[in-house]
Amino acid sequence: MDKHVDEYISKQKSPQKEILRKVREIFYETLPICDEKMMWGVITFTGGKFYLAAMKTRVHVGFAITGLNADERGFFEGTGKTMRHIKINSVEDIDEKRLVKLIKLIEKKSVCG
Repeated sequence: MDKHVDEYISKQKSPQKEILRKVREIFYETLPICDEKMMWGVITFTGGKFYLAAMKTRVHVGFAITGLNADERGFFEGTGKTMRHIKINSVEDIDEKRLVKLIKLIEKKSVCG
């Protein structure tokens, strides 16, 4: 785990801090060998295939969508051509099964360059 990521998380307010901790834990359980680092001012995993960003009232979990078909891109919010996200407003809103499914989909199919 990266100390800069720890610092980023510790500086956040609640509930963002708790959401970031829980989602980070889910990433490590789902992808035990994923690398994490601060990039673009947010937490990134696996060379930028994923990101975690604390917003004003929630957390965005971002996913690289290059290589996904139109139906698969529909699982995410936003209109980005290479990255899309889901929004998490509270720890209780974390749908762990869905998040794990999305992480595995992106890890398998997405091309991040």
